[in-house]
Amino acid sequence: MKAKITALIILTITAVTVIAFPHVRAANNQTLPTPIPLAPGSLLTQKPKIEVVFVLDTTGSMSGLIQAAKEKIWSIASSMASAQNSPEIKIGLVAYRDRGDAYVTKVLDLSSDLDSMYAALMDYKADGGGDGPESVNQALYDAIHKISWSQDKQTYRVVFLVGDAPAHMDYQDDVKYPETLAIALQKGIKVNAIQSGHGGGTMAHWKQIASLGSGVYFQVEDSGNAIAISTPYDQQLAVLSSQLDATKMYFGNREEKRKQQSKLAASAKLRESSSPEAQARRVTFNTSKSGKQNFLGEGELVEAITSGSMDLADIEIDQLPAPLQAMKPAEQLAAIEKQDKARKKLKQEIRQLTEERADYLKKEVTKLGDSKDSLDDQIYKAVRSQAAEKGLVYADESPSY
Repeated sequence: MKAKITALIILTITAVTVIAFPHVRAANNQTLPTPIPLAPGSLLTQKPKIEVVFVLDTTGSMSGLIQAAKEKIWSIASSMASAQNSPEIKIGLVAYRDRGDAYVTKVLDLSSDLDSMYAALMDYKADGGGDGPESVNQALYDAIHKISWSQDKQTYRVVFLVGDAPAHMDYQDDVKYPETLAIALQKGIKVNAIQSGHGGGTMAHWKQIASLGSGVYFQVEDSGNAIAISTPYDQQLAVLSSQLDATKMYFGNREEKRKQQSKLAASAKLRESSSPEAQARRVTFNTSKSGKQNFLGEGELVEAITSGSMDLADIEIDQLPAPLQAMKPAEQLAAIEKQDKARKKLKQEIRQLTEERADYLKKEVTKLGDSKDSLDDQIYKAVRSQAAEKGLVYADESPSY
């Protein structure tokens, strides 16, 4: 009997030791507990996001700043993309004038398709206005209420109001900007105000808008005093950008192909109409991690097959690009792999040139002296400070040019 009791005690002690020992070792930092896997879509696995809407006065006096926007929108996107963890970036536009002009507002919703956004921006011409106040109230209202802002609290959502004339506060049926900005704050959207020129009446309104919008106010010259420096690399980068675009192949149903053709048309338009400098800035953005979505769009075949996200055998023949439909499967795959090889080679050349271009620009900006009042620097400082609240970290002291 005594022997049985002794055996039972030994067995009990052994069992307790087996159960407790891993926890004791963990407490002594000898063995760490097995980590709990993160659920897909949890905050720690989500890619950071930026949603930015430019509310742009397009009346006659804004021609210089509109041109600056056309030249610099890609470098502004690249500056935003330079945050750690390569945020996803969507941009929208609200163009505004005044009642009695060709339009009061034009709204282009948030999209990661920056090519299509840029193609629309290229069509903006400075016209109308000339009589003082503009429809700023309507423009801000549309920016807050007619844009498809996300509901994700971790997304950095921001508006940049850009104009040179105060708001029409005498329209009886307008929603005045203090009311709109109160809604913006509830939605977690910051509103910054960029004044073009030196109009005194504008300054008072713009400063109040920035204050009520929990944003910042700053003033730039009518030209935007953006830093737009040509480099010896721009022309070659523009050529390589065009060649990189030519590596894209799309698949999908009729509706998907219609959207893809619209994107391709926007890309062709900017290649034909924008400056080599703007095209160099675009390809710099497109070859960044944040620019991948703009470059590829939806249903890009080369990426889908080479990344393994799609199997060529699972795609219907009539959904493939026309040149591939008459080919045998082995020939189709060979054509896709050829495009992938060309794309990788082009990206390598582009990255080398963009690094050399960045070094050149850094030296040229240093020669110019103080750049802290430039449009580029002011926007970057606002983004860098405000996005930090959402966990976005920008290590660079200066923006991309």
